[in-house]
Amino acid sequence: MGAAVTHDRIHAREPTHHVDRWSVGTIESVAERDGHCAVTVETPDGEAVELVVTLAIRDLFVSRLDLDDGDTPVGERVWYREHGG
Repeated sequence: MGAAVTHDRIHAREPTHHVDRWSVGTIESVAERDGHCAVTVETPDGEAVELVVTLAIRDLFVSRLDLDDGDTPVGERVWYREHGG
């Protein structure tokens, strides 16, 4: 059995709870890797942060973005917390 993956948190809408614990960024890429979803987010300072979430969480946050069918989430703003953050 493989090592457990720790997952980050990501929201399509600005959180209303513990607002100071969340960071904001813009999606640079979304990819599947090893049965999980890797989301690269660019911070306002230009830093790239890689977040790992479940495929179900990817489907949830992407469905909550204001996208037309077939549109990519790249370029959309999201709020995130790295594991342990």
